[in-house]
Amino acid sequence: MDAHPGIVFRDGPDGRRAAIAGGMDVWEMIATVKDQPTKGEQAIDDAASYLDVSPVVVRTAVGYYANFRSEIDERIERNRAEADAAEAAWRESLVAIS
Repeated sequence: MDAHPGIVFRDGPDGRRAAIAGGMDVWEMIATVKDQPTKGEQAIDDAASYLDVSPVVVRTAVGYYANFRSEIDERIERNRAEADAAEAAWRESLVAIS
């Protein structure tokens, strides 16, 4: 935490995860930055606007991500896989009641 001021760690069912102090998880913020059609500083500004946070907060998450890319990318991918599985199950349930 000394190397990344503004970053805290939270425990949960999936283990320890990095988060913005008083805010969302770093992986959620980075996923939002990556989902922007823009790149670089513009993507940071666009993500900040979308998330209704200061660009400084997004840069804090990006700074952590720069040092722990594989950790954050793994969590993003795990979340996307779980969301895809949940959507597939939902669609299957719709077919079952048709």
